[in-house]
Amino acid sequence: MRDLGVVQHGAGILTEPTRAFDLPTDRDEAEHITDELFAAMERIGQIHPFAKGMGIAAPQIGIARAAAVVQPPGDAPAIILLNPRITAHSGETDEQYEGCLSFFDVRGLVPRPLKITVDTTALTGERVTTVYEHGLARLVHHEIDHLDGLLYTARMRAGVEPIPIEEYRQTGSAWVYNDA
Repeated sequence: MRDLGVVQHGAGILTEPTRAFDLPTDRDEAEHITDELFAAMERIGQIHPFAKGMGIAAPQIGIARAAAVVQPPGDAPAIILLNPRITAHSGETDEQYEGCLSFFDVRGLVPRPLKITVDTTALTGERVTTVYEHGLARLVHHEIDHLDGLLYTARMRAGVEPIPIEEYRQTGSAWVYNDA
């Protein structure tokens, strides 16, 4: 992943909170960074398929700004997250294995809420509120964590360690939810 321009764990930028955009004033910069994120996703997607969807946050390409993009599984349109903030989450959680482009050789069992409400800022400066559930909530939450300087390994339960990719048995399949 490093060869594809993805910052790897251990780099300070991954554990520092990002700087928010002042939109619409910073619109050109936000659009440029979003384009860079999409270009990185395109490069990565040509090398590795992501059955569960994928996301990338600006710090993962060396930019300390509050921008991320998420590509849901299938043909759903990509989600652009500018200045995202989780404003509510369900009390119901589950644990699923997650990967990260900055930890590409391991997977970690991470508890996350099954439903989150997220406020973002549109390029016009308007606030937009969206509710995400199940796998999409997991993907979006993971990317918002990156913007807050939090890596998924910090969310894992005490005593639970990431496993090597060679031991992970769910590559190529979607996350499973009982009520989905």
